[in-house]
Amino acid sequence: MRVDLSTRADGLVELMDDPGADLAMLERTYDRFRFVNAAVARPDLLLRRDVLPRARRGCVRILDVGAGGGDVSRMIARRLRRAGLDAEVTALDADERAVRWAAANDAGAGVRYRRALAAELVAEGDRYDVVFSNHVLHHLTDAERRVMLDDTRRLVRPGGVVVHRDIARSRAAYTLFDVATGALAPTFLRGSFIRIDGLLSIRRSYTPRELQAVAPPGWTVRRALPARLELRWDEPAD
Repeated sequence: MRVDLSTRADGLVELMDDPGADLAMLERTYDRFRFVNAAVARPDLLLRRDVLPRARRGCVRILDVGAGGGDVSRMIARRLRRAGLDAEVTALDADERAVRWAAANDAGAGVRYRRALAAELVAEGDRYDVVFSNHVLHHLTDAERRVMLDDTRRLVRPGGVVVHRDIARSRAAYTLFDVATGALAPTFLRGSFIRIDGLLSIRRSYTPRELQAVAPPGWTVRRALPARLELRWDEPAD
């Protein structure tokens, strides 16, 4: 059956978001994310463009919002350490299952894992040089998205940046992910939610025009490959 991608299927719920999701499958999903994100999310682009220039000026504070299994935070922390650069990396998630698994699998990366909402950090007066999220926007209701954008903007220091990175919904993105994960489903992805939830994620995601239409004033939308969107806030320097 041909899937309708003409509008966001924001009523769909991903399996891993279910509080009763099979824990073994959920943890296997967190484990496999490091390979999937390295291939499709391009965290190296965030590192090169937004993190490294700030890290070279001194200790850089980085916040990963909705970090899940924390693989992107760990990659950034390790790359900065290898480059001899000082950084404090915090991986934030509201799901205790994700935070518990990520902390247990830090493997020396030195990331700080915390179960909380961004609003709690705002209330504490915390500030960061780089605030980012990966594959979070499409999970949120309109009200939740507005709150998260406001909170993350409040968390960034002068001269810092907020980058919310997500999937760009398209027929090509859906077809390519379907084919690639279909081939891997019997082996590498077996026993995880990645294939099913990935296809649901694409259906829930925005097109560039849709995301620009709901972006508050001052936020900009950028396109990237493969099938990527970035919603950015660049905080003016003092």
